[in-house]
Amino acid sequence: MEVIAANLANKDSIYDAQGGYAPFRRRVALLAPGDPVTGRGEGVHVREIVLDPSPFRKVYSPGHPAADAQGYVDYPNIDSAVEMVNALEASRAYEANITAAEATKSMLRSSLRLLA
Repeated sequence: MEVIAANLANKDSIYDAQGGYAPFRRRVALLAPGDPVTGRGEGVHVREIVLDPSPFRKVYSPGHPAADAQGYVDYPNIDSAVEMVNALEASRAYEANITAAEATKSMLRSSLRLLA
C-alpha cells in the first residue's frame, strides 16, 4: 500500500528534489512467500521494490520549459485507475488473510473445547 500511495502522490512529479527535470518512475513491489528473516514459509513479504520500465506518458505542451523538440513533456508512467485497482486488490487480500486467520483460531478453539 505504501508503494501505491507513493505512486499516486507522484503521478505528476516531473522534477527531482534538486529541481532538475527527472520524471518520477512508477514503483512496483515484488512479493515473495515466507519470512525474510528466518526464511521459513510464514506469510508474504516484499522481496524487492523495482522501477516500472514502461515508457513515460507524453503530454503535448510546447511552451513548457521541459518540452522536447517536438513540444512533448514526459510525465510519470502512472495510471491512477491502475493504482486504485491495485490498492483495492491489496486491501481485499489483506481482509481475506485476516478472515482465514480468524477461522483457524475458531477451529483451534473448538478443538481445544472438545479435548477438555
